[in-house]
Amino acid sequence: METLAVEIFQPFAQFRNPFTFDYAQSYPLSPKSTVTGMLQNATGRYYDPDISEIQMSIHGLFESTFWNYQSFIVGDIALKYHHNKLKLWNKGYPLYSVNKKSQRSPSYQQELFNGHYYIFLRGDDDIIEEVYDSLRKPMKPLSLGRSEDIIFIRGIHRDFEVIEREVKKNLWMTYPTYIKLSNGKTHFPIRNERFPVYSIPERVIFRNGERIISNKAEIGELTERIPTFQTVIYTGMNQVIFLNDSVKTEIYKLGDGSTFKIPADFGWL
Repeated sequence: METLAVEIFQPFAQFRNPFTFDYAQSYPLSPKSTVTGMLQNATGRYYDPDISEIQMSIHGLFESTFWNYQSFIVGDIALKYHHNKLKLWNKGYPLYSVNKKSQRSPSYQQELFNGHYYIFLRGDDDIIEEVYDSLRKPMKPLSLGRSEDIIFIRGIHRDFEVIEREVKKNLWMTYPTYIKLSNGKTHFPIRNERFPVYSIPERVIFRNGERIISNKAEIGELTERIPTFQTVIYTGMNQVIFLNDSVKTEIYKLGDGSTFKIPADFGWL
């Protein structure tokens, strides 16, 4: 098993929380499934389950949030001839027209501004090596979340000091991160239950009937999108987590002076 730490800057982002309806709340950091999609795009291994098996620990924060008012197209879009012209059609009306046009659905979007974070990746040596090569010299602009939310890779760390320690009373988290509330039947022994809790998508599969698709060309109208969610806490900046029991913790010291703590059984998604 090999581990990488990818340092990223992202000017704008919106990681849609699907459990919000009156407005589009963003998760504070990218969920695992979003990072998996970015890695599949970078390596060209779309819908590849090997990429989904990579373990991740996501750390960082955005400088601020803001609200964006947007109008969304509802339903499917099709090409249709109208007055001898080929037009985009939606809900029985032209998508764009000077007269009547299809209805939009207005919504407020919570968006994130200037993100600075590190994504730790751990997995099979060959897969991690392929990811490293793809991120070091990407063949296309990479994004996290929406296609317009591009990222800039500031560094990829491979050589760092790792210390394993049994933390007994409290865990001081310098950088905000996600921590799983449970791993199987074992629960994270948190005592000060005051941190926000999110249900984040950990893995997404696309299925035609009983068969999981492995190629974009297989996606059709009947394709099902099936997400798997993980319940996590979001720690915030410079927070102390008081513990009811000891927790095995991995401490990573990078060459740029940054130090990250990952609870071994709960910090990897």
